[in-house]
Amino acid sequence: MFYEPTLGHGLPHDPFKAIVAPRPIGWISTLDVEGRANLGPYSFFNGVCDGPPMVMFSSAGLKHSADNARATGEFVCNVATLALKDAMNESSAALEKGVSEFDAAGIETAPSRIVRAPRVAASPAALECKTVSVTELMDMFGRPTNRYVVIGQVVGVHIDEDYLVNGLFDTAKAAALARCGYMDYSATTETFSMLRPGGR
Repeated sequence: MFYEPTLGHGLPHDPFKAIVAPRPIGWISTLDVEGRANLGPYSFFNGVCDGPPMVMFSSAGLKHSADNARATGEFVCNVATLALKDAMNESSAALEKGVSEFDAAGIETAPSRIVRAPRVAASPAALECKTVSVTELMDMFGRPTNRYVVIGQVVGVHIDEDYLVNGLFDTAKAAALARCGYMDYSATTETFSMLRPGGR
């Protein structure tokens, strides 16, 4: 089949998010300007570059995480795992501004070192970030989309040493979660290695 998104797909559900998959989940923790904690999962998330290390997440509407990251200039990205899937899902609830998803979902916090926003204590890794930009996306006609991309520079990295194997962070041992479209998720439980041409 072929379809143009502006004309519709004719399927029971939009396949776009299932095609662009699996997508790592950015479990974003922030504080608002009044110091109240917020936590939410974002499946439009990824690393942007590694020198300096930067990550991005995209918000449909200026949700609390994006708004807080813009207002305070910082956020934390926590790795969501299979063991934390229920807590991650609970933290996606649409709560009123100022109500903490940490408290509502019974998720324990841990302090960060450089930024003020707390971390998810049980997460095997977390990236402390300083906000570099918050940009509203425009479509090809220059119209605003009410979709916001937040880019942050990683200024601190936390790793639970239980997930370091021979000095490498073991993604499969952590069983990192990914979003696969619709209501579907996957967990990374197996990896394999390949050398690039030239042995690099």
